[in-house]
Amino acid sequence: MRSCSVFISLLLALLSSSPVEGHWTKKAELNLKLKNGSKTEISIQKASAIESLRGGGNARKVERGGNNKKIEKVVTPVKVVPAESKLLYNLRIGSYFFLWYSLNVGYNYHNKKTLNMISAPLTLSALQLVVGVVYVGLLWLFRLRSAPGLSIENIKVLNPIGFCHAASHLSAVVGLGAGSVSFAHIVKAMEPFFTALFSAIFLKQFFPLPVYASLIPVVAGVALASLKELNFSIVALGGAMGSNVAAASRAILAKKSMSAPKGTNMGPANLYGVLTIIATIVLVPIAAILEGPKIMALWDAAVSKGFAGELITRHALLSGLYFYLYNEVAFLALDAVHPVVHAVGNTLKRVFVIASGVILFGNQITPLGLVGSALAIVGVLVFSLVKEYYSNKKV
Repeated sequence: MRSCSVFISLLLALLSSSPVEGHWTKKAELNLKLKNGSKTEISIQKASAIESLRGGGNARKVERGGNNKKIEKVVTPVKVVPAESKLLYNLRIGSYFFLWYSLNVGYNYHNKKTLNMISAPLTLSALQLVVGVVYVGLLWLFRLRSAPGLSIENIKVLNPIGFCHAASHLSAVVGLGAGSVSFAHIVKAMEPFFTALFSAIFLKQFFPLPVYASLIPVVAGVALASLKELNFSIVALGGAMGSNVAAASRAILAKKSMSAPKGTNMGPANLYGVLTIIATIVLVPIAAILEGPKIMALWDAAVSKGFAGELITRHALLSGLYFYLYNEVAFLALDAVHPVVHAVGNTLKRVFVIASGVILFGNQITPLGLVGSALAIVGVLVFSLVKEYYSNKKV
């Protein structure tokens, strides 16, 4: 499992790195000079991309005319990124979605295993973020990925988004620890409901009636699944709902700050890395204050139940690595595909995770609970498609 994690980390580092620079194009700059002369003459000196790479001359076009003007067109080569073939694009997108689903299942597995052994959700959520910071920090340190350039103003813009990221993660870990993996993800399907609600309240952005109507099956499905959940826990419900509220707030803040500069080298992978650092700074002190004084007692209690300290540590660290990687891949996938494709992929991912919870942990779902789960998941997909349809009609 550990060797698999290392391989996935290296693969992701390659997938999220900057594209290879290839072809070259030419850019013209004009300089006007006065010179005596009446004869029109045109001469062109060419320079190849290879010559320019070696420090060769620029391409130069000189025109002389009877109007006593001399026009020099200096053509200098500049880099452009080569077009990606359809095959390579499909392979890259397929890799994103495969890693997204697999890493998400891996995270839920190791996260739940850890919480089943030691009930310390605050410490675990903080540790998971720290693991992500170490991972991305090593990528930047060894130049496997270009480090971002941030000013104080850039950080101020990102701080509220990072705070919501911390709140969403902490709430989700609390919910996953108190209830089943399947139930937590069914409740988390309600995130679009809160996004639509907050968009109306804070952004004054209203959707057509059919968009809101498509949320009714989501709410009904989650309510039905909650009523028929065999291991229902108010803490699990509250944690998952809290995660929805924080995630929707993060989306609203990100949209409000869309026009604000966020620094250099801030692609989707580095953006998530910076948000993780901010969330870590927020969450570590909270975990230290609220859970720090009793963490050793919780550790001793877990060991006394027969759980080896090495086993607890391994599951905790792997949960952190999987959490960071699956979220980074989700950012990369969102940046690379159409929103509808991402919405469908996100819906299928939820089905994948719920099914894995049933298989890996034996989570039981009643027939009515299954109907509610299906209703909520399909409702999310319909909401995404209807919202995208009306967004395109406005354009």
